[in-house]
Amino acid sequence: MIGLPSLRALDGAQGARIWLAAEATDMRCGFDRLAERVKAVISQDPLSGHLFVFRSRRGERLKILTWDRDGYVLWYKLLESGVFRLPRLKEGSRSVELRPSELAMILDGIDMTKLKRVPRTSEPAEATGRRSRYKLSVASYGIT
Repeated sequence: MIGLPSLRALDGAQGARIWLAAEATDMRCGFDRLAERVKAVISQDPLSGHLFVFRSRRGERLKILTWDRDGYVLWYKLLESGVFRLPRLKEGSRSVELRPSELAMILDGIDMTKLKRVPRTSEPAEATGRRSRYKLSVASYGIT
């Protein structure tokens, strides 16, 4: 069985960034026109190796453009039924950066408009004044 990375591992991995264009894009656009849209709408360099995601007006199609060492790569997905549910964008924003896990959820059909990110903390319980539910005793593992 192939082990797949966790969402945390995907989000923590160093690599290409993912940008979603806020406005609908004409899906007849090819490599060159999408590269121009990357510059104009997303304000990024299309040769950076990042992934640039564009959606159709009706929302049933996505194109992802990226540069791969010696040329553009264009990934295109058309849903048989339904639409891609993208995250809500701030008013007036032209693009938004996605986490790899968010792109994976969009492509898997998860409704991003209904997701709510729960605030998390990485502070230890002692720093926040809360009691930890887990007590680890070095002595219990025979470590001196």
